[in-house]
Amino acid sequence: MASATTFYDFSPPDKKGNPYPLTDYKGKVVLVVNTASKCGFTPQFAGLEKLYKSIEAKHPGAFTILGFPCNQFGNQDPGSNDEIQSFCQVNYGVTFPVLGKIDVNGSKAEPLFEWIKSEKPGLLGVKRVLWNFEKALINGKGEVVGRWRSITKPESLEATILKEIDIASKDVKGVEVVPTATETAASAAPAEEAKEA
Repeated sequence: MASATTFYDFSPPDKKGNPYPLTDYKGKVVLVVNTASKCGFTPQFAGLEKLYKSIEAKHPGAFTILGFPCNQFGNQDPGSNDEIQSFCQVNYGVTFPVLGKIDVNGSKAEPLFEWIKSEKPGLLGVKRVLWNFEKALINGKGEVVGRWRSITKPESLEATILKEIDIASKDVKGVEVVPTATETAASAAPAEEAKEA
């Protein structure tokens, strides 16, 4: 999907294999994470859920996390989509969306991840995803604004995410500023006085 220009151009598979249109997230800040159930980083699900709940409490509806199960790294997510969903909910109480299993690298890579890698290469310009639990931050305009390696703890991203939520809320509110009748009259008064002088 070379013509894609924003996050909203994609519809990756949901847990049932149906297209999941990302247009539903326009104006929101989104953290995209490739996940696995049997990885040394799997406990990050707890950190992701804590981050999600913390930001949701401060800014309801302004942020979400999207988990993308992937079995490409050490076969650490071998289960079916249903098994993965159950694992996330039972073991970590995950309430953010965990979508269908995908590839993040190679010829069968999900186009969303190809786009993310192209927009924001990793360390030293490396484009490919190196391991489970890499994270990419999408701003309110659907642009990739950050990408972090697996070792980055989810909770450490809260300040960055809050900053992007603040920017997104200003973008929404600041699209067009229409002056009130009082402001219009006040700005016209000096012009009238200048004509009389």
